[in-house]
Amino acid sequence: MVRANGAVSLRELARVVQTSEVTVRRDVRALEAEGLLDRRHGGAVLPGGFTRESGFPQKSHLATAEKTAIADLAAGFVEEGEAVVVGAGTTTQELARRLARVPGLTVVTNSLLVAQALAHANRVEVVMTGGTLRGSNYALVGSGAEQSLQGLRVSRAFLSGSGLTAERGLSTSNMLSASVDRALVQAAAEVVVLADHTKLGTDTMFQTVPTDVITRLVTDEPPAQDDRALTELQALADQGVQIAVAGPGAESGPAGGEGGGSSGAGRQAGRLGSSAPRAGSGEDGLPLPGPRRNPHGQGPGGAGQLRSAASLPEQQTGGGRVADLAPRRR
Repeated sequence: MVRANGAVSLRELARVVQTSEVTVRRDVRALEAEGLLDRRHGGAVLPGGFTRESGFPQKSHLATAEKTAIADLAAGFVEEGEAVVVGAGTTTQELARRLARVPGLTVVTNSLLVAQALAHANRVEVVMTGGTLRGSNYALVGSGAEQSLQGLRVSRAFLSGSGLTAERGLSTSNMLSASVDRALVQAAAEVVVLADHTKLGTDTMFQTVPTDVITRLVTDEPPAQDDRALTELQALADQGVQIAVAGPGAESGPAGGEGGGSSGAGRQAGRLGSSAPRAGSGEDGLPLPGPRRNPHGQGPGGAGQLRSAASLPEQQTGGGRVADLAPRRR
């Protein structure tokens, strides 16, 4: 199935072979050890993930429930009348569908899918970048896209990617996409990464946003047996990233008729720890955005250690929560 389609989800594999996702995950792990495939995004892809990227049709069917919950929670962080940038991706597309309900919003994007999701929103203004169309993810990239973002200033950037680690931050498999995402980040006072738990611990070729620039991660709750994702969450918290965990059936603030800032999802703990800026450039030689910015002057969160998904200390936020993870004492 992977050879025929390029990528396949664990859920689809479990349906086809009529077994549980736990069993399929174990078998996929064994096949990965033999070099026959790579585990990615709640499923599996052909080997060579550092150079290959799944197309939109494959990505749109992977971790769909998780992406929906993440989008529901992330939409609650957006307030009425804000200006934000939204990058390309299937998770950000889900977010855009919810942002259509936020009055007075201005959304800057390089994604045709994000723009399409907002096209009929009467009270949302959509500003698109220029650039060259990249058909695999329906995004505008290249120098035209980057130049159109110069001089822009918004409150938040919402980005997704192919992988997220505490060591390198957000990464993607395509150099042009990474470069445009950096330009989007440069325009924002805060950076919010949307990544389901299957992307945690995954590293791909081009660094998009280093960890010290990421203000907040919105993710879903990893399974208790997913040690890699749980360890990565704690490592991200150790470096000062706020962790917002989306639960099943999460609903964003705007759905209730109020701006995201007054919703439960918008009330969150302060930044969890701090990190020293790492200046310089990415591994591909392209310029990186500056260190994490915090216009609200939030301080460290409460004490707590990440041991398992069930033991995360939390602050309830409507349908999700903000995990109160403190940096480990060293």
